Amino acid sequence: MGGCPHMESSHIRTFRTLTPIDFRAIPNPAMSAEDPLLDRALHAIADPTRRRILRALKEGAAAAKAAGKTAGTGSCLCAGDIEQRVQLSQPTISHHMAILIKAGLVEATKQGQWRWYRRNEKAIRQMAKRLRGKL
Repeated sequence: MGGCPHMESSHIRTFRTLTPIDFRAIPNPAMSAEDPLLDRALHAIADPTRRRILRALKEGAAAAKAAGKTAGTGSCLCAGDIEQRVQLSQPTISHHMAILIKAGLVEATKQGQWRWYRRNEKAIRQMAKRLRGKL
């Protein structure tokens, strides 16, 4: 007889009781708070909006490189550029940028009244390497 695996042929439902597991009680030294930099970076990239921002910064840098604009702020995007690319308000961009900067995944440079942002590729590579080592 097809359908739900919990249904018997007499159409009486039976349920199995599962034992709850408290995962906090299971020691896991490899994933403890001994790597706060990794924890901060993972928190930063856990948000899909911040991943979109990182992607926009990557695409902006690639476009600048293709156009030969790597000097000065050529490989960077200002908040307005990011706002346009990811369709978010300036205060929302600022909030997410602060988290990405604190995590070390983005670098910011202030020139006059403008803040220019770029990905910290070295930090992103190091985060991926540390994560591979932990898993």
